[in-house]
Amino acid sequence: MASAFSHAIASAALGKVYSGAKQPLKFWLLAAFCAVVPDADVIGFKFGIAYESLFGHRGFTHSIVFAVLLALVVVLLFFREAETTGKRFYLLVFFFFCCTVSHPVLDAMTTGGLGVAFFSPFSNERFFFSFRPIKVSPLTIQQFFGEWGWRVIKSELLWVWLPSWVVIVIARLFRTLRSNPPEN
Repeated sequence: MASAFSHAIASAALGKVYSGAKQPLKFWLLAAFCAVVPDADVIGFKFGIAYESLFGHRGFTHSIVFAVLLALVVVLLFFREAETTGKRFYLLVFFFFCCTVSHPVLDAMTTGGLGVAFFSPFSNERFFFSFRPIKVSPLTIQQFFGEWGWRVIKSELLWVWLPSWVVIVIARLFRTLRSNPPEN
């Protein structure tokens, strides 16, 4: 997996693309939550759930179906003012879906694990992308604070943080140009 830090950074970049307007704190916290929560499945190890099972690590909580369901729940619970028939409701659902699905997308670009069950619960087949530059993060906090963790941070700075910052800068530049069009 990519580290929780990088998943949150990716959701921040998505948030900057979503809206140039100032968003409430709950928007940013929920974006980070959606990007990180798929890894809650590691709790299954404590209960004897096998890595490769439907509810194992990178199983159902890393699927497209889970991302849709979580996005709907988040918007229904925390953005009640957004009417379910309105444009804002669907834009928020799409945004939180993107934050959630960014997690398995990043995980599919890592160098380890069994792959990601994008199509769970319909198929538990695991996938990786052919481009896998992100060093896989250790599953324990103790392992993260060592040489392995340092290798992970270096690869994430290059392959997640830097592209996220580029996306943020481009989104700001685009919005600035749109609001201040050049004169002829």
